[in-house]
Amino acid sequence: MKNPKQTALVAVTIAAGLMVGASTATAASQCGRASWYALHSRTASGERMNPSALTAAHRTLPFGTKLRVTNKNNGRSVVVRINDRGPFIKGRVLDLSKGAAGQLGFIGSGHTSVCMARV
Repeated sequence: MKNPKQTALVAVTIAAGLMVGASTATAASQCGRASWYALHSRTASGERMNPSALTAAHRTLPFGTKLRVTNKNNGRSVVVRINDRGPFIKGRVLDLSKGAAGQLGFIGSGHTSVCMARV
């Protein structure tokens, strides 16, 4: 059996490596499906939802985070601010306001493939 100090060092090294690997794939730089919504209620951040504003809902990113969202189907992009939680539909990574969806050009289809990156 190895020395307990060596075993602890190996465990710490493995844990640190896992943490470094996890930090490179952040929620702020991913691709996936996005949809849009237009409510007139309060968002999870407490502000009133403005469908024409350039805002979005994300499951984990902090409120106020700005993302550049690019529609993979037509290349259009827009900068949005996270102010709500969601989406709550499996397979979706982002819910955009109607205003943002309009600028990205997918209001008619309801959803599209996007990539997003923190600004």
